[in-house]
Amino acid sequence: MDRQRRQLFGQAAALAAAAAAPRAWAQGPSAPYPARTVRLICPFAPGGGTDIVARAIAYRLQEAWGQVFVVDNKAGGNGTIGLDACAKAAPDGYTLSMVTGSASVNVTLQGNKQPYDLLKDLAPVTQITTQPYALVVKPSLPVKNVAELIALAKAQPGTLNFGSSGPGGLSHLSGELFCSLAGIKMTHVPYKGGSPALSDVASGQIDMLFSTQLQAHPFVVSNRVKTLAVTTVTRSANAPSVPTMVEAGVPGYEVAGWYGLLAPAATPRAIVDRLQAEIARILQLPDMKDKLALDGSEAVGSTPAQFGLHLRTEVDKWRKLIREAGITAG
Repeated sequence: MDRQRRQLFGQAAALAAAAAAPRAWAQGPSAPYPARTVRLICPFAPGGGTDIVARAIAYRLQEAWGQVFVVDNKAGGNGTIGLDACAKAAPDGYTLSMVTGSASVNVTLQGNKQPYDLLKDLAPVTQITTQPYALVVKPSLPVKNVAELIALAKAQPGTLNFGSSGPGGLSHLSGELFCSLAGIKMTHVPYKGGSPALSDVASGQIDMLFSTQLQAHPFVVSNRVKTLAVTTVTRSANAPSVPTMVEAGVPGYEVAGWYGLLAPAATPRAIVDRLQAEIARILQLPDMKDKLALDGSEAVGSTPAQFGLHLRTEVDKWRKLIREAGITAG
């Protein structure tokens, strides 16, 4: 009888252990990712484009994986404060950060003042979006295309000007890149934001601006500005009839705003790959594409390797231009 009891007790204990094993495994260090709340840093203030996209991605990841993804806005330093917090976080996948195209410019403009190395201290996960800029000119400018604009600039060197949202921003660098590749000289007129610069193009106070498509759209449809080209290598889905700068006669020209996702550098590759695959799937959902379109963005969803190459290419491109043009942060 005692022997039978011992056998029954042993079997019951084995069954209990087997039943508890999945639970213990799920809560242990080898638990499948994510097993707890994930912090997604947005290095800009709430309500902007980066924040909107961050919250849309966080909501979908939470929906897919059943774990909370909290968006943490850490604004300041043109994105530097938030990225620094991510770079210094534990590399376990539970702290991530959004990143924008301005980060690749900051590498050169901020130099040694940056508390992290963008290419060494952070791991690329995926490029989430791309955002074409548009070259818009005042209605009275006597040009119909980019070729005529270049010809006018060469005939009247230094007399044309272009606005920007501020020194060192992508709209400023877009204009400088245009001058460099086209072999022309124009005067840069910095503003405190893209909106006042665009208003002055519409009123004829300045000649042109490289503007985000989203910002320029109401001015374009009301014929208050003329669009000559978009800055990406392929035509924009939001303006398929508008040529690219390359098609318009400026070989090698490419500028795009973009959003991406980074993790601390030593984050396990399995976690990085899982995040990338799920975000790439999310970006193909019709409602997500519609949400991105409201921000003038198009979905990307690149691999970590592709995004890493994109980051290095952007840093090198802007470093070369910034040094050649003598651009400072202002």
